[in-house]
Amino acid sequence: MRNFSKSSAQFEHADGRSAAASGARGKPVAKIQAPADMEGAADVIDKAFKSSIAHMTKGLSPAGMATKGFSWAAHLALSPGKQMLLAQKALKNNMLLWSHLGDAAMGAKAEPFAKPQNGDRRFSSEDWQKWPYNYLYQAFLLNQEWWQEATTNVDGLSSKDEREVSFVARQLLDMFAPSNGIATNPEVLKTALKEGGMNFVRGAENFAEDFEQYASGKRPESLDQFKPGEAVAATEGKVVFRNHLIELIQYSPATETVYPEPIFIVPAWIMKYYILDLSPENSLVRYLVEQGHTVFMVSWRNPTAEDRELGMDDYRQQGVMDALDAISTIVPDQKIHGVGYCLGGTMLSIAAAAMARDGDDRFASLTTLAAQVDFTEAGELMLFIRDSEIAFLSNMMWEQGYLDGMQMAGAFQILRSNDLVWSRLVHDYLIGERTGVNDLMAWNADLTRMPYRMHKEYLTKLFLHNDLASGRYMVGDRPIHIADIRAPIFAVGTVKDHVAPWRSAYKITAHPATDVTFLLTSGGHNAGIVSEPGHPRRHYQVQTIKSGDPYVDPDTWQAQAPTKEGSWWPEWHAWLAERSGEKGKPPTMGAPRKGYKVLCDAPGEYIHQL
Repeated sequence: MRNFSKSSAQFEHADGRSAAASGARGKPVAKIQAPADMEGAADVIDKAFKSSIAHMTKGLSPAGMATKGFSWAAHLALSPGKQMLLAQKALKNNMLLWSHLGDAAMGAKAEPFAKPQNGDRRFSSEDWQKWPYNYLYQAFLLNQEWWQEATTNVDGLSSKDEREVSFVARQLLDMFAPSNGIATNPEVLKTALKEGGMNFVRGAENFAEDFEQYASGKRPESLDQFKPGEAVAATEGKVVFRNHLIELIQYSPATETVYPEPIFIVPAWIMKYYILDLSPENSLVRYLVEQGHTVFMVSWRNPTAEDRELGMDDYRQQGVMDALDAISTIVPDQKIHGVGYCLGGTMLSIAAAAMARDGDDRFASLTTLAAQVDFTEAGELMLFIRDSEIAFLSNMMWEQGYLDGMQMAGAFQILRSNDLVWSRLVHDYLIGERTGVNDLMAWNADLTRMPYRMHKEYLTKLFLHNDLASGRYMVGDRPIHIADIRAPIFAVGTVKDHVAPWRSAYKITAHPATDVTFLLTSGGHNAGIVSEPGHPRRHYQVQTIKSGDPYVDPDTWQAQAPTKEGSWWPEWHAWLAERSGEKGKPPTMGAPRKGYKVLCDAPGEYIHQL
């Protein structure tokens, strides 16, 4: 009989204080009581050992990666034809390089024959077209092409294994790109000669500053100009409800009359809510209230080790249902426009499906922003979602009680390592320059944690098993299905989304029982959503798929949907207005006589938790 689950995990600091009492940034140290039997002791040892490794590997399982590597190598060894093609390609690449070298040595213009992949700007400077740097980067790109060929189209290798091996090969190659070195990067050398090496002095200072900030967990001083409640998250409003997990903000009206149906926004709890209420000029919340909408927003609490057992259903009940009850009381007898961003959109969809199953029709419409309900094609993030990786992450979270924001940020950085890791290291530490800080960058650095149980359930039930799209996701003692939702849906995807790829977000258009308007906008997961009117170089495509229409695949949809210039926000507002009643007097702030009194000014208290 195992006694571990009852007695083995108590989290205290060395001085005896609880993790919560010592501050949210304090690192909980596991105080593990000895299990009563050898089986329990072995379990504790395994978890502690794997947790220590997971911290070093950022949650990546060495066993999982080794298994994929062995599988690729074994299938390649059994493919002599593929080996022949690779040998031929290697010979051709060497001949191209020698030809390139000869042209450069004779002073002739050596035209590049290997092109960087889309979005790769590392070698765009004219300095890279001079000898010997043109040879170095061409050799790197040819090597990159060869490994891409070597790790793809291997007979017998599954598509998932192929994507993972190819991804790892790219990451390893990028570590040794000539742009990352001092002697092999002409832009670095040019700067050093021009400044007498002072760029390296500034780079060393930048590195010391970043290391101190990382080790201490402090917020960078450069971000102090974007304090929530001042420069960002500054739209006027009141906190009208608070429970253990959320504060509910009701924003003050900005017009004399408002639409009768309130808007209820559920942001992701991976980060702070104010991605949708940044600076006044690009705040989606401010835009909505200025158009005459009554807006409510969830502000999530930043969990600590004591919240380790909060699960997905706690987030549904305390984060969505409790807030809906409050809104229905403050604005009675009106349906509600539900809006969910990223993970918040997934949770809103779960809640809406459960409500539809149970006959609760409070939603007038649903809007999902860069959110997924079907995870079969969830992009490169799926490379980290396997049984082996989830087990490793679970062991790491088991020790802490939560997944730290830095650990989650590391996974997203790996997906775009060229832009978010290597290019930044070169720019900050070798060139010695800092990139200017804006409100979106400040929000991105305002990290949060996720409870052990919730994150494990999220990865297992949604990403790994795809229970929600398959009708197996349980709410209460019965499963739910997205197809039960009858409210019209407006779904937004972004072209460059690495977190919720637009083709994955598009899957909601297969809904059989309601109209779905899908909008595809330029930009990425965050910047594409924060796309205020007047934002330069913005465009989008939009088209409605009616209930009962034949299925349209995403590529066909993209080819036939009309393109419009500008921000997508007015398009969405018009869609909401068509599904709203005539404007009237704004509701009161809160409902004191019914138990929802004003608690404090927006943005509330939870947003300031570290």
